[in-house]
Amino acid sequence: MSWTLAFHLALHVLLPLAVALLFFRQQWRKAWLIMLVVMLVDLDHLLADPIFAADRCSIGFHPLHSYTAITGYLLMTLWRPLRLVGIGLLIHMLVDASDCWRMAGFPWL
Repeated sequence: MSWTLAFHLALHVLLPLAVALLFFRQQWRKAWLIMLVVMLVDLDHLLADPIFAADRCSIGFHPLHSYTAITGYLLMTLWRPLRLVGIGLLIHMLVDASDCWRMAGFPWL
């Protein structure tokens, strides 16, 4: 496993933890768990061939990583019952987008 893939996977776990600890301190475990569960959004990778390609940008390629879906995730944050789900999905998309930016020539990402 390359260090960039390991770092990418770690960010999917550590960023939701940081958000949970900073903004949902009273229920950080519940908040973190909800934001981790939404990582199942990656199931849409099963529709791709190959399922995993290290040099492919997920944003705009997979159905649940589309700009339309991301807009829906943003709207989820406005409704309290879905807020943590939306935040978790946006964190996931941000981490995935960082890979796209790195591939596009921003090596510090």
